[in-house]
Amino acid sequence: MLPSGQRMRQRAEFTLAVRRGRRAGRPNIVTHLLRRDEIDAEPLAGFIVARTVGNAVVRNKVRRRLRHLVADRVARLPRGSLLVVRANPKAASAGHDDLAADLDSALDRLLRDQSPGRGGGVRTDKGRT
Repeated sequence: MLPSGQRMRQRAEFTLAVRRGRRAGRPNIVTHLLRRDEIDAEPLAGFIVARTVGNAVVRNKVRRRLRHLVADRVARLPRGSLLVVRANPKAASAGHDDLAADLDSALDRLLRDQSPGRGGGVRTDKGRT
């Protein structure tokens, strides 16, 4: 279980992570990660499970699964970072292994070298970077 001190509760933190963080989308989830290197604190994780995922029972089940999966992976996150995991409607019917694979894939992508300027090359005349 994800410790209470590592759960994101403030609306401002969710908004900050979603608007300014890097995003990685997968079939069952979308993750947003904002690295705040200037803050030396435990990483925080938050979850968004909208009504489109299902009724209250289904949403809570998905949220519990995601919380459990993130708890095992929170040590990988940089200190001070904010992670938001948003469930897509497909998450309701996804198995534990599918959610785990999507979360691992998204985190791998977000935690790769995040140096400034990565990914933005100069366009050539053929449209390749």
